[in-house]
Amino acid sequence: MSWFSKNYEKAALGGAVAIALGLAYMGWSKFGSVEQDFNTILKGKGNSDPAVKGADLIPKALASAKLDHSWVKGDVAGRPVDLFTGIPLFVSSKAPDVPIDPLNKDEPPIHPPIPNLWWIENRLDPGYADSPSRDPDQDGFSNLEEFNAKTDPNNVKFYPALIAKLMYLKDESIAWVLRPGYDAGGGAFPFNYEDSARQTNKTGAEAVQPNALFFLKGPAKERFKLLGFEVRREKNTRINIEVEVTIVRIEDQRPNKKGMIYEVPAALSDQRKNEFLHFDRTAIFSLEALGFKGKDFKVEENTTFALPPDSTKKDYLAKKITPEAVEVEYTDESGAKKTVSISKGSMPQMTSP
Repeated sequence: MSWFSKNYEKAALGGAVAIALGLAYMGWSKFGSVEQDFNTILKGKGNSDPAVKGADLIPKALASAKLDHSWVKGDVAGRPVDLFTGIPLFVSSKAPDVPIDPLNKDEPPIHPPIPNLWWIENRLDPGYADSPSRDPDQDGFSNLEEFNAKTDPNNVKFYPALIAKLMYLKDESIAWVLRPGYDAGGGAFPFNYEDSARQTNKTGAEAVQPNALFFLKGPAKERFKLLGFEVRREKNTRINIEVEVTIVRIEDQRPNKKGMIYEVPAALSDQRKNEFLHFDRTAIFSLEALGFKGKDFKVEENTTFALPPDSTKKDYLAKKITPEAVEVEYTDESGAKKTVSISKGSMPQMTSP
């Protein structure tokens, strides 16, 4: 066996060492020519080389990394101080350069008439221009309204009087007229009923006797009661002389109008029927609170209703309804009866306590 075969591993190791030394020499010999080939000096740390963007910030970053970044809550005379950015700064609207300390009761209010301490006591931020109009508990009442009513602005179960959020959207009314015919004898009269919904009722050939209810069926079924009649002398403006006129008296039996008495001349002509028009009015409301906004509900005139609408306790009365406004009667927290007027498309103008 030859020497190479016996010493193969030694020969391979020696060859590898020789190749490594050769490569190292070539690299060293080329290092000195880098400056000429690339015209760049590789000496130094590179922190002053304009070719490295932001290199001048490296020393600052290294220095910052060595600083103590642990957070210690500030304290001034026993009062904790927020050391983070975004600290609310409160100033007077009349003097923007004068800061306001909300904990100092002698400072002017940030949002008059709400005292500064009210915001702190209720854990609310007065640092917004619209802070008084915000509604943190989403009950439909603003911070200002909750302040005026002395209710909790953070609890949906406590809110001001709901009448303040009752909006009158429009009326849904029906005009009607009741026309008696001529006296059929013994104080009995025939009647015709017609309304703006194009509904009609007639008593027919059989006249209505005094103290009897009429009609027997139809939209005005048993709504009216004939009380009687009397003859009066009235001036006829068309011929300018006084004449005898038979005036028929009828009592309304509709639940919300029971006891109302109408006086109508017999027989009432087509030319004069508009003088004796009456209205069955219904108000369409919306409660702009407690999640009921946009959910309309209807209330007939002189009918009680509840707020919220799904409550069983009907403490409110739609006292009078017109196309322009509605009058609502209710009892306040002190037990006093009050009436508010609500214009169409609006909520009532409530006075602050």
